[in-house]
Amino acid sequence: MPSHRLLSALAASALMLVPATSIGESVLAHQGQAGASLDFRIIIPPIMRVLENSHPQLLDTAGGEASAEQRLVVMSNMKRGFCVSLRRAAPQLGTWELQTAPQSGVQLSPVADGYRLCGTRPGQYTVLLQHRFGTGDSRVNALHWPVQTDISAI
Repeated sequence: MPSHRLLSALAASALMLVPATSIGESVLAHQGQAGASLDFRIIIPPIMRVLENSHPQLLDTAGGEASAEQRLVVMSNMKRGFCVSLRRAAPQLGTWELQTAPQSGVQLSPVADGYRLCGTRPGQYTVLLQHRFGTGDSRVNALHWPVQTDISAI
């Protein structure tokens, strides 16, 4: 039996001499004296982009009136959303009516010099706008696109 105890003692001593990769730090670190923390911040820049703004360049007028469809695709990651200002680019333009589908997810409201279209949350919006223009002059046969579009953050 003494040789069995001797072998156990030798095996235990040999294990203590083998380096352990995780023991080195844990033995050196005393409670309250060591610690590490990592502070990661991922910053996503604010993005507001008009991906598409398609409309006819020229409008045919019949009897002093013209109508056209405008497709507006806006992508934004702004928390509070964005607004698009639609203003008259042609001062000689008479009446102007603008409509969009209620399920488009945007709010359309008239303002002094045109309309304001707002999306109140981040995302991608595809909006079809129906314009109706009255020139007040039946002699006008064609009209250049009379709307200026500007986008801004809320």
